Amino acid sequence: MATNTTKSESTGHHGPHDGGADVTDNIKLGPEGDYVMKLAGGIGLGFLVVSIGLGAAASDGFKQFFHSYLVAFMWGLSIVLGALYWITLQHLVNSKWSVVIRRIAELLAQGLMLMGVLALPILATVLKHNDVLYPWLNHDLMHGNHVLHGKAGYLNGPFFLVRMVIYFGFWTLLARFYLKRSLHQDSTGGDSFQSTMAKAAPPSMIAFALTLTFAAIDLIMTLDPMWFSTIFGVYYFAGCVLAVHSTMALSLFWLQSNGRLVKSVTSEHYHDIGKMMFAFTVFWAYIAFAQFMLIWYANIPEETQWYAKRFEGEWLAVSYLQIIVHFVIPFFFLLSRHIKRNPKTLVMGAVWILLVHFLDLHWLIMPNFHRGGFSFHPLDITTLLAVGCLLAAFILFRAKQVNLLATKDPRLKRSLAFENI
Repeated sequence: MATNTTKSESTGHHGPHDGGADVTDNIKLGPEGDYVMKLAGGIGLGFLVVSIGLGAAASDGFKQFFHSYLVAFMWGLSIVLGALYWITLQHLVNSKWSVVIRRIAELLAQGLMLMGVLALPILATVLKHNDVLYPWLNHDLMHGNHVLHGKAGYLNGPFFLVRMVIYFGFWTLLARFYLKRSLHQDSTGGDSFQSTMAKAAPPSMIAFALTLTFAAIDLIMTLDPMWFSTIFGVYYFAGCVLAVHSTMALSLFWLQSNGRLVKSVTSEHYHDIGKMMFAFTVFWAYIAFAQFMLIWYANIPEETQWYAKRFEGEWLAVSYLQIIVHFVIPFFFLLSRHIKRNPKTLVMGAVWILLVHFLDLHWLIMPNFHRGGFSFHPLDITTLLAVGCLLAAFILFRAKQVNLLATKDPRLKRSLAFENI
């Protein structure tokens, strides 16, 4: 089995590491990273201002703005949450193939800090008891409905805000923990940091599963406070994993196009990323069908009314479209081994998945606002560009300060030499 060797051109680090691997790759972002960071930051801020202006000009009291912003926010959040899950999983199972690409996920997960800031407009509506997004903030509605009145202990502003602080606090601390330990390992080497990160993985994964589930319920499911689904958190989780693998494929392709990690990341690593994209395309479809089938079979009015909104008028066409664009097309596209091993074709699939993931979130959120039928507003685009570009700028800012490769991970040599069977 051949072993790729690398040497950092930018750091001048030569010779063997603790992992027994020589590094001959460029593992530092160059001027192109700084340029894209500034460009993305400027575009993101510009579109954020444009979005606020469009929201203020509308006659709906910022309802369109907040619903569009929530879709874009949950899209960005899914990428960084997916990265945090991915990192924790690699340490949980003592993965070796993923070492050369783990730093990319560690940097993506740092975006959770920014997403906590971008959550402030949503949290402000809760703090002000403005029901522009969440009907349960309407006191008369909650106390005039017997079912909703029974949920008031959970669906109330103060408790909602406390939960958000817990969610984003835990996610941010966990992301910082893994990056900090990984960077310390770059400096000192040895197995101690690897052992610390591995021991933290099992309880962290349990806490992550709980916080992600409740966050999906709080931020999306409670848009319709009468509806409930015990599988909704898993549904959002499936989208998170799809989104992060697609983003990692895009990130690696861009880095290699600019001369970074060219020798370290091979078609073997792209192949495994593609396999995960394929697997979670199937998993998403399974969870989506399981949720629908169980609700259809039980035929409980409090549950079926959620699907009724999405099976009427133009939303029915979008519901059927989801089956085609979110499952059938990516399933057959990613089925081929050759497509998964070719960075260019895999990137095509990654872009497609990120777009249909956005459509999926639009389908989850917008029927609560556009009850008359499907509608696409300029704010849907401007808010997405604002969140996406600001997130890219923040991650690039963090990336230019560190190596793009975990240079002293003891498993690096095996990762460089990784081959699919």
